[in-house]
Amino acid sequence: MRVLICTMLSMVWLAQAVGPAARGADDEQAVRDVVARYLQAREQRDADAVGALFTADADQLTSSGEWRRGRADIVKGTLASSDRTGGTRTITIEQVRFPAPRMAVADGRYELTGAQETRRMWTSFVMVKDGEAWKIAAIRNMLPAAPAR
Repeated sequence: MRVLICTMLSMVWLAQAVGPAARGADDEQAVRDVVARYLQAREQRDADAVGALFTADADQLTSSGEWRRGRADIVKGTLASSDRTGGTRTITIEQVRFPAPRMAVADGRYELTGAQETRRMWTSFVMVKDGEAWKIAAIRNMLPAAPAR
């Protein structure tokens, strides 16, 4: 019994000690870079570049409540939204977490300026590592009931 408990404690310690290193020192920056490339591709209205960032089965829930399901629907909706609203979008990622191997959640502030009105929102990106590349599996955009701090 003592051996089992010691083995389990050792495994927990080892997982905590090597967990971040196992993800690779560059993974957090790579996740942030995917968000930056998403904004750039969207700004340039580059359908191929936007699509290349998503998994085939990705989905997006917009702040207006629209569900976009699948890569093609996301690309179509993203470009249509950019054309319709105009303005400049910025996303400031405040936190990147790795809740499971080859999975990341990036949370940040999402702001749309220069359109009809300035919109201050929150966004969450769920990403998965596909080979050596991070891909967006889901985006959730939220318009807070109270102003963002």
